[in-house]
Amino acid sequence: MAIDETRQFKPINIALLTVSDTRTAADDTSGDILAERIKTAGHNLAARAIERDDAGIIASKFNTWIDDPSIDAIVSTGGTGLTGRDVTPEALDRVKEKDIPGFGELFRWLSYNSIGTSTVQSRAHAVVSRGTYIFALPGSKGAVKDGWDGILAEQLDARNRPCNFVELMPRLLEK
Repeated sequence: MAIDETRQFKPINIALLTVSDTRTAADDTSGDILAERIKTAGHNLAARAIERDDAGIIASKFNTWIDDPSIDAIVSTGGTGLTGRDVTPEALDRVKEKDIPGFGELFRWLSYNSIGTSTVQSRAHAVVSRGTYIFALPGSKGAVKDGWDGILAEQLDARNRPCNFVELMPRLLEK
């Protein structure tokens, strides 16, 4: 696993969704962390929104961004826990074509180093839908750092070897 500096970096367009009944643009610290990391990595923050914990509303936002040809990937934060209001994975079920099970598994493995067995309460998840990647991270600051720094920074970099999500993008819609 390494960044191959002989390969060209390819910025992608990423939409960022915060799922919360209480956060606003003024206090969306986890969203701010992700937005900063997306831009610092050299990618384009194509859109950003906050939606309440409602599976229908979240799925609708996902569908809007999936149907936008200028958006390559969506990263969401929040709504992945176990409470009755945590419905981001259920929204993903409404839009997904394929699961990426290794994402959640790796996230929980990385998160274990930070929060121990409490990581089992996370339903971090990733899917592909109509050629768009969707990554759902928990809403805490630590979780978004774990998810971006430990997985997405490398997998959304076309220079990452031996493989990465970016190089698969042109083939996601193959039949």
